[in-house]
Amino acid sequence: MSTPIRAYAAHTAGGPLQRFDFDPGPLGEEDVEITVEHCGVCHSDLAMIDSEWFPASYPVVPGHEVVGRITALGPRAKGRQLGQRVGVGWHTGSCTHCNFCIGGEQHLCAKRQPTLIGRHGGFADRLRSHWSWAIPLPDALDPAAAGPLMCGGGTVFLPFVLHAIKPTDRVGVVGIGGLGHIAVKFARAWGCEVTAFTSSASKRDEALALGAHRTVSSVDKAELKAAAGSLDFLLITVGAALNWDALLATLAPKGRMHLVGVVTDALSLKSGGLLSWQKGLSASPTPPPSVLATMLQFSARHQILPQVERFPMSRVNDALNHLRSGKARYRVVLDADF
Repeated sequence: MSTPIRAYAAHTAGGPLQRFDFDPGPLGEEDVEITVEHCGVCHSDLAMIDSEWFPASYPVVPGHEVVGRITALGPRAKGRQLGQRVGVGWHTGSCTHCNFCIGGEQHLCAKRQPTLIGRHGGFADRLRSHWSWAIPLPDALDPAAAGPLMCGGGTVFLPFVLHAIKPTDRVGVVGIGGLGHIAVKFARAWGCEVTAFTSSASKRDEALALGAHRTVSSVDKAELKAAAGSLDFLLITVGAALNWDALLATLAPKGRMHLVGVVTDALSLKSGGLLSWQKGLSASPTPPPSVLATMLQFSARHQILPQVERFPMSRVNDALNHLRSGKARYRVVLDADF
């Protein structure tokens, strides 16, 4: 018998998390075991707790923004050391042999393994992962705040890589929340001219403090019209239904609107604006290990960290309620206290 993992799990849709211990079984030959120090709390965790995207299989142990130290190595784990501090994000495994894995796009592998779907996540004292998805954390990053970089940070960093965003580009970020506030920091450090779009007047000054050069109301038709043709790239970080045609109009010819927020409603968008000005519409998930590692190095170089509020893991339900309330500024992190 393996030493039980101590965790917090939801046993019903939307129900409170309760202490839950489970036997993880033998450590995989290519896996590492990580003693969890900190774990971010993401809206995706709430979606799994609530069965928002699809019916979850309970009990659900959430958590996919883990920072901790490797305390066990499988005999075929490579490039990792005992005691090394690493981060783990949305995925903990992939097949390693399909064309996508061989090509460095493991996040598109048909057999990719999400950290908290079909297995238990990081609201626990320990987490297991394939060695390749346990990304070494640079010493220059504060581990207590770095967890959200493993999901939220990687999610907004990948589009800059995918679309070869240039320092001379004019970038808009829609939504100044858990994803958007990191995106603003990345875009500013990238060298871009940054416009923050927000529906909340109270966040305008906050967006400027994060690094935006200007702000635009995402719900004011006059402000959106005044911004027409002003951007090269527009990153949508929210999951709400928006005025898609007005947002598309903020792009210059050959501009691109890219989605990383999970919009559950159908997009209502006229094709004329896309066709006439050769604009693009795209989306992306969380990134592969190579991009996660690059993102962490970029964050360390520019000292980019999410703005976090911390709770002991024993107060996980208070942390979840704080996130549900919409009051989090801007990410919530649990500190392991088993």
